[in-house]
Amino acid sequence: MNAVADRIARNIATDIGARAQQVTATVALLDGGDTVPFVARYRKEVTGGLDDTQLRRLSERLSYLRDLEKRRASILGEITEQGKLTDGLARSIAAADTKAVLEDLYLPFKRKRRTKAMIARENGLEPLLRAILANRAADPAVLARDYLNDAVPTQKDALNGARDVLTEELSENAALLGRLRTFMQQEALVTAKVRKGKEEAGAKFSDYFAYSEKWKTIPSHRALAIMRAAKEEIVVIDIAPDTETGQERVIGMIAAAIGIPGQSPGDKWLQDAAAWTWRVKLSLTMFMDLMTDLRRRSHATAIDVFARNLRDLLLAAPAGARATLGLDPGIRTGCKIAVVDETGKLLDTATIYPFQPRKDLRGAEETLRHMIQKHGIALIAIGNGTASRESERLVADVIKSLPTGVACPTPVIVSEAGASVYSASELASQEFPDVDVSIRGAISIARRLQDPLAELVKIEPQAIGVGQYQHDVDQRHLAQSLSAVVEDAVNAVGVDLNMASAPLLSHIAGLGPSLAQNIVAHRDVNGVFASRKALLKVAGLGPKAFEQCAGFLRITEGSEPLDASSVHPEAYGVARKIVAACGRDVRAIMGDSSAFANLRAEQFVDDSFGLPTVRDILAELEKPGRDPRPAFKTATFAEGIDSITDLKPGMSLEGTVTNVAAFGAFVDIGVHQDGLVHVSQLADRFVKDPHEIVKAGDVVRVRVTEVDVARKRIGLTMRKDNSADPAPRGRAADKPKASHKAKMSAKPKAAPQSQGALGSALAAALKR
Repeated sequence: MNAVADRIARNIATDIGARAQQVTATVALLDGGDTVPFVARYRKEVTGGLDDTQLRRLSERLSYLRDLEKRRASILGEITEQGKLTDGLARSIAAADTKAVLEDLYLPFKRKRRTKAMIARENGLEPLLRAILANRAADPAVLARDYLNDAVPTQKDALNGARDVLTEELSENAALLGRLRTFMQQEALVTAKVRKGKEEAGAKFSDYFAYSEKWKTIPSHRALAIMRAAKEEIVVIDIAPDTETGQERVIGMIAAAIGIPGQSPGDKWLQDAAAWTWRVKLSLTMFMDLMTDLRRRSHATAIDVFARNLRDLLLAAPAGARATLGLDPGIRTGCKIAVVDETGKLLDTATIYPFQPRKDLRGAEETLRHMIQKHGIALIAIGNGTASRESERLVADVIKSLPTGVACPTPVIVSEAGASVYSASELASQEFPDVDVSIRGAISIARRLQDPLAELVKIEPQAIGVGQYQHDVDQRHLAQSLSAVVEDAVNAVGVDLNMASAPLLSHIAGLGPSLAQNIVAHRDVNGVFASRKALLKVAGLGPKAFEQCAGFLRITEGSEPLDASSVHPEAYGVARKIVAACGRDVRAIMGDSSAFANLRAEQFVDDSFGLPTVRDILAELEKPGRDPRPAFKTATFAEGIDSITDLKPGMSLEGTVTNVAAFGAFVDIGVHQDGLVHVSQLADRFVKDPHEIVKAGDVVRVRVTEVDVARKRIGLTMRKDNSADPAPRGRAADKPKASHKAKMSAKPKAAPQSQGALGSALAAALKR
């Protein structure tokens, strides 16, 4: 291994908590074209068991560190060409472990535009600076007399030129910059002040009109709120030392870089020059550096929150393959209805007008009853948009009026976030060319109840709206992160090769949109795939793509029983040895855990497949095609609690976690507004990260602590110590306005329900 690769491996190993050998082996796999999902599941012996989270982090760090090494080589090359590379500088460049440190070292050698310092040097003033530094006892003004000329007519001009040279040298001093940056990162304050005359226009940012917090501890959501306020020209941001003492320490550090021992005339001039350098140059440099770091840190946290919420949403419990009626509520334009069968195939559509202005309540009820009976509806998915609560009451009344002997369907409120985006998409047009755009939304709502993962992958993740300040963060990084989440989620579950849509298949390891489309086209022409091997007949799908994707594709009732499992075709030989050891047919023992009770994984380890793979095969044979998603569960709401005005402090209610942010969790309790469980109210102990306690889709028991009808805010607690204290006040970003309309449905003769997996995202609240 060369020195650069070794350095990268050691850095990544420290970062992800692994050994350098594991990193080196994994990098070789990724460089060879293997995907993260494939490596995580089928190359455990090679990676030493690194999981997908470690592998994603490894991949990100590998890209950063390789860019760092390219930049290091480029800088070394440029400085060498200038003939200015010393042994000490080369060692410093080799030791630089971040791009910031590397650029600090490069500053003195960077080609730059004409500066004041350059002009001063051209006018012969650099020797004046050296004279002042060498003879501190002399009066700098007296020394300056010897450097006057046509371009430098006065002593003041000469001293200003010398100061410009010193300022540039100090601003290019890598050691000084490093010390200043470290000090500022520990001690600096982020401050925000309202612009004059912007108080009314920026009322929503009023908590930041006179605000300050330490740079190193300010949370992502508050930093992003301040940055948004600044972008909208409501406030002015500064990052500076927190006190006058802090300012003095900074100037003292600059002065120390010059070496000022006493109070001689030269020392006093140099002290003034150090203060000047801070005011006009280094304070701005530090502001830009810390603002860049704060933005990067805040973006990374926000993207991580979005990614975790998206993963929870994608891996939410599917209601299953049951006939489902999707209802997209509306008032003036009516409620759109779509019925899909167990496989998601569209069977029937309708539009009803139970509300004003038509108020055809009888006709609406009759249409719903007819569709429920005709298609044997098991589930009713109600979108959570406008008129959702009214629609759920309509559905509840219809269910109660069903004739004896007709099975009552279960109504569930479903988040319709992104449904309109899907409806107007090219994909929806291809799927349903002859169906009205508004009806397509109802289809999506029905399908996402049956299988949220299969339906939500058709929508851009950003449109699902479970992010925090998602439009403010680095969009390229956000897209990459969310794409990785979708890929990991799809491959963790696996897909039915003969049922999956092209959008779902496109996220399978090794495929992508083009091959996914080719698979669907081949399936349409040739019929269902009888085995995984038949994939090799698909145009463009070669051995490498087959290796990557095969284990994540399932074929039920095919010619090869193992194709219904996550056992990779390359390991079928091991699986058959295990089956042979049981002395029974493979179809008979798959799913029968007792058949493998007397077997030890160590018996089947060979040169090609180690213990981790054999254990995975045994687990898969015991529970073939197991779905990692939880069982479908709904929250039951209290009857008569339909709006925020029905709530009273002290009420104990069941609800569904719809979104998790850095400052707490939002819970749908069936009143059109999600309540906030502040991080301090999540448990009877200190909670640093809300994700430690809850995730999107969890059904939880909460107690109402405060109700602010005017601001549409609901305070909730999950603490069991009977504390009724409301969540801490004082920062708008800690308690964003919950404008989202999350609602639940009502079971016949029972309380309303909510699909825990698909609660609304509260995107509007999180964008404040």
